[in-house]
Amino acid sequence: MRRLSVLTMVLALAACSALRDAFSAHAEVAGSAAGQTLAVERLASLVGRAPRIPVRADVLTGVANVYLDYAVLATALGRGRDLHDSSLALAAEWPLVVQLKWEHYHQKLLAGRSRMTPADADSTYRAGSVRLFQHILIRVPPSAVPMVEEQQKKKAEGVLRQAAARSGAGFTQLARQYSEDPGSKARGGYLPATPRGQFVAAFDSAAWALAPGGLSGVVRSPFGFHIIRRPPLAEVRDSFRVDLESSRANRLDSLYFDSLTKARQLKVESGAPARVRQAVPQIVTARDDGHTLATFRGGTFRVKDLARWLLALDPNDVRGIATASDDQLTQFVRLLAQRDLLLEQVDSAGVGLTADDWRHVRAEHDSGVGRLEGLLRLSPELLKDSAATPEARVRLAMAHMDGYLDAAVTRGSAAFLPVPPFLAAALRQGETWSLNEAGIARALERAQAIRAADTTARQAPATGLKRAPGPPPVAGDSAAKRAPS
Repeated sequence: MRRLSVLTMVLALAACSALRDAFSAHAEVAGSAAGQTLAVERLASLVGRAPRIPVRADVLTGVANVYLDYAVLATALGRGRDLHDSSLALAAEWPLVVQLKWEHYHQKLLAGRSRMTPADADSTYRAGSVRLFQHILIRVPPSAVPMVEEQQKKKAEGVLRQAAARSGAGFTQLARQYSEDPGSKARGGYLPATPRGQFVAAFDSAAWALAPGGLSGVVRSPFGFHIIRRPPLAEVRDSFRVDLESSRANRLDSLYFDSLTKARQLKVESGAPARVRQAVPQIVTARDDGHTLATFRGGTFRVKDLARWLLALDPNDVRGIATASDDQLTQFVRLLAQRDLLLEQVDSAGVGLTADDWRHVRAEHDSGVGRLEGLLRLSPELLKDSAATPEARVRLAMAHMDGYLDAAVTRGSAAFLPVPPFLAAALRQGETWSLNEAGIARALERAQAIRAADTTARQAPATGLKRAPGPPPVAGDSAAKRAPS
């Protein structure tokens, strides 16, 4: 799926994304798209009169990006374009489409692998190389004073006494009642089955000392106080086997990815980290950047390929790239290039969307378009009924768009929702779209003057924009070491 920087975050990703010289001779024009012009004064007013938004060059550039994306959308509506057609849905829902196709391909891979039998799982449990634990965490904040720590320890000791007096089902109930680990509380304190060394040291040592059915004392870790139990096989036979199968599938997937990488001779360029850092604040223009980040047999992974994946991620995840090391960014490029190679494999295998997939994609797309039309208070029917010519319908759609952006950006009285990036990119195809750096600079000066003259704006608290409901597109994977927290 926010905080004050909801708009600033979106704008920072869009900032500096202009075709910079398109309007260098027109300092009163901040940008243009699909025949619509964003005047310097209009941009300055949107930001200058919005007390919650900082007046900075990157923010104004981002607002201009949002404005022009909406201008393309409004123009498409005014011209009568069908925003629900199949080709647009496929392009706009690209992250969902590739995920669904990969899942089908992955199922084919799994079908070709041998399955773990119940007897295999039982044997692994008895061997003890992989173990499954339950725990109850009584959390202690890192900054807690000794008195608070002592209170939490006494609470943990009280829970331990209850656990010692109950059976396995009783521990599960206690975990749901008392545990402060959000990741396992709802599951009755169960953690995934893992080999040794996957948890923080204090927890790991205490847990691996337990025999089946054993219960630890109160164990202190950096997260607080734990009570750990090792359930006997009879209680966890099915869930243990499921965990083993999942772990085995992940391991085989990793081997498959590595073999694909070696077979295609994937190599990340030495200058890739610098280009990645440059691409993040210029993500829109990065979609047209053909510089190579990685090479492989039969192709390359370019900056524009990176940008496509970045736009599919949560903006919060993307922002972390700025502080990543060269080694981390090299690995990041390698992983994304592997995804491109996987998509080639998926397509070469002829994997397509099922009827259910299509219904899912269409439902997501139609819902997204419907939300945008609702925010603009527009529909094809309203436009046809209210204006006689395509030109008049475009003017009406632009008027509705201006009203919405005044409410969402300047006044903060409406939910803020940018046009989703893949829909915006699809609508831009065949349309002119550019920003003017000189116009942005002029708008910054005017916005600063407006803000300085607006006493009400100067005194308003920075409370943030109201985010429209709905989740972000996709989330990235984590390679962090798992800890019970």
